Amino acid sequence: MTRILLVDDDRTIRTSIDLLLKRAGHDVVAATDGRDGFAKTEAERFDLLIVDIFMPGMDGLEMIRQVHRGQPRLPVIAMSGMIFRPTSLLAPDFLAMAIKLGAVKSLRKPFQPRELLAAVDECLNFPSMFEADRCAPSYLSLP
Repeated sequence: MTRILLVDDDRTIRTSIDLLLKRAGHDVVAATDGRDGFAKTEAERFDLLIVDIFMPGMDGLEMIRQVHRGQPRLPVIAMSGMIFRPTSLLAPDFLAMAIKLGAVKSLRKPFQPRELLAAVDECLNFPSMFEADRCAPSYLSLP
C-alpha cells in the first residue's frame, strides 16, 4: 500500500482528498500546515507528497524546498486555489514556481477527483520515473 502525505490547512479540502485517496486504496497521513507536514516527512517514509501552496506558517513552496533537501526523489503534487491572472505581468504563477522547486505535478483548485487520481497514479506507477527522467524535477535532469 502506498503512503501519501497530504498537507492542506483547509479541513474540508483535506478531509475530501483524504477520503478520495483512501477509497482508491492508499494509506493517507494528513497534516494541517507545512511545519506539521515537514515534521512528518522527517519522522516517517512516504511515497508521495500532496501539498497546498498557500498555508499559514510554512507555506507549500517552502515545504517543497525543505523536503527536497533531504528527500530529492520524493514526488510532489502541488495544489492551489489561488486565482491566477496569466495575462498580468505582475501576477506570479505559484504552481509554476512549485514545479521549478521540484513538484512533479500541479493542480489548480477546484479540480475533479479524476484529475487528482490521475496525477497520483502517474507519480506512483512509474517506479523508475527519475531514472527515465519522465517526471523528474528540473534540478535532477542531466544536462
